[in-house]
Amino acid sequence: MKKKHKQKLPLAYKPVGFVLGWAGGALAGLAFQKTWKAIRHEDDAPDALDRDRGWGEVLFAAAVQGAIFAVVRSAVDRSGAKAVERVTGTWPAQDKGGRD
Repeated sequence: MKKKHKQKLPLAYKPVGFVLGWAGGALAGLAFQKTWKAIRHEDDAPDALDRDRGWGEVLFAAAVQGAIFAVVRSAVDRSGAKAVERVTGTWPAQDKGGRD
């Protein structure tokens, strides 16, 4: 019977994972804004379509943003999985491959 519970948990975890992902994205966005302001003393980071920004600025901003999002996403995912395991006794992923 416990085996059936393990098979159903990843599906049940999907809404939780969605909410955590949304919250993590919002948190990462705020962290990036604060980080960019601290690094460059600008309110807005350049984006790929900013005509007045150079390649270096655009790619640097993208790299910083990507790193922050990856760290926050991993921290949020790991925290959510650990919480589910504490509550249910089951890890929310079926295999060792993870989400990606």
